[in-house]
Amino acid sequence: MARRRTGGPLALALLALPMLHGLAAAQQPAPAAPAWQQGRPSGMAASPLAPNAPRLTVTPPDRIPVAQIRVPDGFRVEVWASGMPGARMMALSENGTLFVGTRTIGRVYAVTQQDGQRRVRTLLQGLTEPNGVAVRDGALYVAAINRVLRYDNIDRSLDEPKPVELTGNFNLPTDAHHGWKFLRFGPDGKLYLQVGANCNICRVDDRHATIERYNPDGSGREVVAHGVRNSVGFDFHPVTGELWFTNNGRDWAGDNTPEDTLGHVRRVGEHFGFPWCHMGTMQDPEVTGRQCSEFSQPALRLGPHTAALGMRFYTGGMFPAEYRNRIFIARHGSWNRTQRSGYDVVMVSFDANGQPRMEPFMTGLLDGANNQFLGRPTDVQQLPDGSLLVSDEQNGAIYRIAYGR
Repeated sequence: MARRRTGGPLALALLALPMLHGLAAAQQPAPAAPAWQQGRPSGMAASPLAPNAPRLTVTPPDRIPVAQIRVPDGFRVEVWASGMPGARMMALSENGTLFVGTRTIGRVYAVTQQDGQRRVRTLLQGLTEPNGVAVRDGALYVAAINRVLRYDNIDRSLDEPKPVELTGNFNLPTDAHHGWKFLRFGPDGKLYLQVGANCNICRVDDRHATIERYNPDGSGREVVAHGVRNSVGFDFHPVTGELWFTNNGRDWAGDNTPEDTLGHVRRVGEHFGFPWCHMGTMQDPEVTGRQCSEFSQPALRLGPHTAALGMRFYTGGMFPAEYRNRIFIARHGSWNRTQRSGYDVVMVSFDANGQPRMEPFMTGLLDGANNQFLGRPTDVQQLPDGSLLVSDEQNGAIYRIAYGR
């Protein structure tokens, strides 16, 4: 009987496949670490600290933790609108429509009122982190990471908004890391926005770690402030017109350092220290070559890793008179800290010498005993009646804080 042959070129090739596959796999580059891990010390590789994932489904009204919220005596808080997963930055139109930007879910919402009833609709969707919203002369401006859009006559076209593409005019960097934008029109008629550092900690070029201003059509770019790692909130003093801004400090440099800060721009082009200096006094352990004494100091420290975001000067008439021209700041809440901090709204008042001081205003969304949070305040917006709106990204809700009965 003839013996059956085994082996041969085909068999040898088949036997080699597992070896070749293993060699190819070994030659593949390792997957890049998530951006939020950049700058993490090797000794903290097993750290459980990680960003808080937002809830991207509708929170039922009875699960919104309004009953846990605490405000000073004489104030009251209620759920003003809900059903907006990822609700973040807010802008109010001349006709009273509230526009709400988001990040991860890619939507812009519109809240309208008629006969005391509020309607929430998804105005836009499918955008890349459309965090920034602003309204001017009847037009809604929306900034996503990779686009800037204008919607003219927006209050009359809520059911069919049509964009005017301004992306090429602004020509913004498209980095995802700290790439979400905050928009605000200044008293000079310019559109202000920030371009965050495209890293946790690194040397940046002149297009990053800035606050900039433009003509409304995207022309006339000017850098207002350098060395601002990541501002996601700013406003203009109602008397002086000067720009004040929140700024998020770097991660992975300790539980208690650096602190987030409140900045005050006194002259165009000021430098606030990033990446060499944090919170005015902390030299970065990784980036050397310049000293904190070379840079502008922050006006106030806002706590370590509290993620101070949206802020507004209060100019209304509902709150007691001493509240006028104070700053309300939404502290979104920490992730890069063992014991959580933030998850509240703080108020900044000024003494007779103009020195700022921070104190609590809206609390109750942080369960310190169990190191858990119930909500994440993200932005504040004053209504014409003088009440204050606070967006809660985690619950997709907006609270209204009023004074008196």
